[in-house]
Amino acid sequence: MKILIAPDSFKESLEALDVCHAIQSGFSQVFPDADYKLLPMADGGEGTSTVLSYVLGGYWKEVVVNDPLMRPISAKYLLLPDATAVIEISQACGLHLLTIAERNPVVASSYGVGELITDALNEGVKRIIIGLGGSATNDAGLGMLTALGMTFHDSDDNTLAQGGGALTNLQRLDATSFHASLLETVFEVACDVTNPLCGELGASAIFGPQKGASSQQVNTLDQALSHFASVCEQHGYQDYQEIAGAGAAGGLGYALMSFCQAELKSGFDTIAEVANLSQHIADADLVITGEGKLDAQSAMGKVAGGVSHLAKLSHIPVIAICGSVDSLEPTQTSQFDVIMPSIQKLDTIDNVFKSAYRNIETTATNIAAAIKLGQSIK
Repeated sequence: MKILIAPDSFKESLEALDVCHAIQSGFSQVFPDADYKLLPMADGGEGTSTVLSYVLGGYWKEVVVNDPLMRPISAKYLLLPDATAVIEISQACGLHLLTIAERNPVVASSYGVGELITDALNEGVKRIIIGLGGSATNDAGLGMLTALGMTFHDSDDNTLAQGGGALTNLQRLDATSFHASLLETVFEVACDVTNPLCGELGASAIFGPQKGASSQQVNTLDQALSHFASVCEQHGYQDYQEIAGAGAAGGLGYALMSFCQAELKSGFDTIAEVANLSQHIADADLVITGEGKLDAQSAMGKVAGGVSHLAKLSHIPVIAICGSVDSLEPTQTSQFDVIMPSIQKLDTIDNVFKSAYRNIETTATNIAAAIKLGQSIK
């Protein structure tokens, strides 16, 4: 029996590869001779480069860049053998890099993301996969573009300060020194956010508060992003502000589309394509996926829903092992042959997280035992 194990991480408890090992360990207690293929998955957020490193190899490069408050930090990105770089923007401008007291998207900068891209370009890469997610910024890529050589000026021709709030003063931009290799590089952006740049569903309104913005700052930032888009359009750049995903990572989606001709794709679809998931599923007799919480969002670009969709296309049975299961419609439960929560007993959330590996392993063992029992019943 060929078993493909392709889960997402269980956030705050286990990385995707650890989930793979827990499921394999449990199943192996019942089916020790099965042929197991471990394929940890991600949806473009945190952990994407780790997953691709396991699947495709490559090596990590560590560089010193600026964090959202322009302080030097060490960040890393993945270089693959085919001249591809995988960059997670959270490495350089992630919300986790700031204390709660430091969070302020009015001044937070994406400059470090541009430094990571610059380093990759100087390595000679021809393709860059960027994972958008977890940013502390709302600057529409002002910092990133500055690090890549573009300059931004106010009405007195002074260079703009960093941060989303500075965009209010933008009058002119100059691409004379923009990195020469950018337009020769393919940018693929893994993104599971569909928000436009501005408005009630835009970057500032939806994500600004969690980044530390007050209601007044949200309005200021939204106007600043709209002004930025208008100035870009006046300079001949295509208007992408209403495109789904333009508001991802505080407007980095907009900047990557406008200035780098990036293609924004579902994070899961991007990872699935790079990892050749469809072929691995077609070669399997059984697929096991999972994520920390299976809910209505799971069918909308998340790993478990994506894996089950591909498995159904190949007529391969699929099992979902999750931490918890919440509010699924009948049409969503029908995506899976079996859905099994793994939490074994009521406990504190901290203990549940600590017990995740053992709980998943136990659940996998029980599912395998049920399969074996079914095989023996005449």
